Amino acid sequence: MHLHDMTGKTALITGSTAGIGLETARGLAEQGASVILVGNDHARAQQAAQDIRAGAGHDRVSAFTADLTSLHGLIRLGSRIAERHEALDVLVNNVGMNRPRRELTADGVEKMFAAHVLTPFTLTHLLLPQLKRAGRARVVNLTGGIPGGPIDHDNLLGERRFIGWTFSHYNHTKTMTMALTARLARELRGTGVTANVVYPGHGYTPMNRSTPITAFPRLYRPIAPLILKVVAPLFLSDLTRSARSSVYLAASPEVEGLTGAYFDDRCRRKPLPDSALDERNQSAVWDLCVRLSADALTGTQA
Repeated sequence: MHLHDMTGKTALITGSTAGIGLETARGLAEQGASVILVGNDHARAQQAAQDIRAGAGHDRVSAFTADLTSLHGLIRLGSRIAERHEALDVLVNNVGMNRPRRELTADGVEKMFAAHVLTPFTLTHLLLPQLKRAGRARVVNLTGGIPGGPIDHDNLLGERRFIGWTFSHYNHTKTMTMALTARLARELRGTGVTANVVYPGHGYTPMNRSTPITAFPRLYRPIAPLILKVVAPLFLSDLTRSARSSVYLAASPEVEGLTGAYFDDRCRRKPLPDSALDERNQSAVWDLCVRLSADALTGTQA
């Protein structure tokens, strides 16, 4: 991993008490950044902060716990961050989940859409004053799975179809993350805040370890156990590699000012899929996020 001096910069990473998020936070802290961890378990968040402090050689690591799929949780987190930090240089929307069946959040939103699409949208807007104040801030959103398929306007919340022979709503929401980021980049032009999307690569993460076979499309289920139980532990356990692209987009001077771009797990720029570039798809995803987050964003700067 190339090292860049992040001293004096502050980065917030969601879903950062384990897996790829934890390694992203560690990578940025080791480059001198002040790091804000966010997870949903207090003990694990404190332990992660302690581990990162020890490895980074500085104590500018704080940990917050929040339910990131709840609008109330996001509002509370946003106000706590605003109280303690005047400016925010980097926001990495890393939190993710893979559910085998349709579940709703406390707000009545399908959980994977909430985690992968609504949460990045809402948190970015809640923290926009801090991001703008930083001058040249960066928002980094994570895609994953097998993104790039069609975006179905009648199924954005998995209402009609959740898992099929080759379809999974997980991949669907991760494609929506890409469309959201492309639109976000356009909306933020002129603010000094960039928005890009990265593919972290496959890692043997806690989320992947706990993913049931029923979360996979039916066609892939026969090989899923082999991948989860044999291939992943052998070849995908180095999560620093999976975090590499997130750290690169957050820290590298090479991408200064770049916005609306997509990078793969080897830090190479790739074209966004057609479905994410389609402005009708972007608008469908964006407009739904605007509607669902309206109460949370009332009175905040858009």
